[in-house]
Amino acid sequence: MIKADTVQASKRDRLHTTVAAAIEASILNGALKIGDKLESESTIAREFGVSTRAVREAIHTLETKGLVMRRHGERTTVVREDVNEFLDTLAVTVRQRLASEPEYLKQLMVARRMVETEVIEILCSRDTPVADTVTENLERMRRARDEMDFSGFVDADAAFHLALVHSAGNRILSIIYDNFASLINEVIQVTSRVPTKSLVEAYDEHAEIYSMIRDRDEAGAKALIRAQIDNSANYLRIAIEKATKGETKNA
Repeated sequence: MIKADTVQASKRDRLHTTVAAAIEASILNGALKIGDKLESESTIAREFGVSTRAVREAIHTLETKGLVMRRHGERTTVVREDVNEFLDTLAVTVRQRLASEPEYLKQLMVARRMVETEVIEILCSRDTPVADTVTENLERMRRARDEMDFSGFVDADAAFHLALVHSAGNRILSIIYDNFASLINEVIQVTSRVPTKSLVEAYDEHAEIYSMIRDRDEAGAKALIRAQIDNSANYLRIAIEKATKGETKNA
């Protein structure tokens, strides 16, 4: 037997879903434009014949989708294409989690691997695989290798990967990567300090990835970049363990 409170909850869910769907449709068809303010919750409630609670739940759903933004004391604003601001906020949240949960860094590396392997698939399917900035940053890595400039090499390494993502021409992937680029750069800085391969070996690895993409060897490039990021994740684990042991020793 279904309890009354379950029926009421189900009804309320349908009401807020209806309101959310109607507002979302207005945003997607352009009736509500970026920067427009929604009516007050009480006005929307009257228009739809629902409670203000149902309206608040509908707005929360839209906010979760990144379609609107609420600020205390102000009416809700349409921010449909404000992806940068949405992801910037997300990046801050991730950074806060990283500070308290080192394990979160490994999850960041998984996300990085997913983006970069997808980028390789896009690049290998095109007539002109990579932008000039990829070549330029590979050249920066070569010069840093020859000069034994560790810091310069690490910066060029991060810029190489960022340029690869931008080469794909997918704005969403670029925005996602841009917002997490500083975090990824920090990871590269940390993992590069774990004794592993020489600058010569590191450069050769990146040069091989570049050549495989240029030659449209999608499988080979994907396998190599996966291995590279997986190795970085392992180096990151070692670095975290060393740092943790150091803190314990000094405690």
